[in-house]
Amino acid sequence: MRRATHPVWAVLITLAATFGQIIVGTAPVTLLLDSGHPLYRPLGMIGITLASLGLVHLIRRFLGGQSWAGVGLERSRRAVPQLFLGVVAGAVPVAAAIMLSVAFGAMSLPPGDKIFADAGLLPYGIAFALLSQAFPEELLWRGHLFDTLSARLPPKAVLIVVSVGFGALHIISSSAADSLGERLLYVLQAVALGFACAAARAHTGTLWMAVGVHTGLHTANLLLPAEAVHYGVHLVILSCALTVSGLLLLRSGRGEKARTQPTPK
Repeated sequence: MRRATHPVWAVLITLAATFGQIIVGTAPVTLLLDSGHPLYRPLGMIGITLASLGLVHLIRRFLGGQSWAGVGLERSRRAVPQLFLGVVAGAVPVAAAIMLSVAFGAMSLPPGDKIFADAGLLPYGIAFALLSQAFPEELLWRGHLFDTLSARLPPKAVLIVVSVGFGALHIISSSAADSLGERLLYVLQAVALGFACAAARAHTGTLWMAVGVHTGLHTANLLLPAEAVHYGVHLVILSCALTVSGLLLLRSGRGEKARTQPTPK
């Protein structure tokens, strides 16, 4: 096998590509348009998705010698249902975590009229999250890297690496965290998100549900735009909720595989 498919190199390449897709994808828009231009953000999010597709293709073809099919972007009638089921599997635990946090006083919801006033922006917000974060990040981590590691590592190790590596990236992400402890908890919830997405990939064998789970997290946050009161408490609740969602996906996936196995004679 090529050196680029070694687990250590595969993770490092994926880390570099995660930053590279943002730089490459937004560069044309940054150079050509003012940040206040109405097309600045839409073209930027499309650029990130296109850059991700191009980078993954180049990495797999020229560095790893791998086929495109391994990323899991299967074109079939199951793709759209899997995507929407993933959105549910991601949105429900996040919404539950928000409501629990509100009940415990860790978060507060704005007045209902403000939530409804912002509802018209929901489709754009979901599209932005899908194209600028969910799809390109899942293509790299639960698409390319998941497939690459699966050829070298046992399934449990693959789940751990694609979750922890993805979460570790978020130590430098912007968030409401204002202390080291909260930043570490933010990384923990990112690990939990990565685990839920990886479980979705393992559950279906394709990437679509993983993209849906990631999109579901952002969808729930857009539907319930709560403000942090005790952010660390919310992050712990959210991490637990996403982990439970991932475990349920893994368990149901094993059940489906068992039902499809031929009965020994």
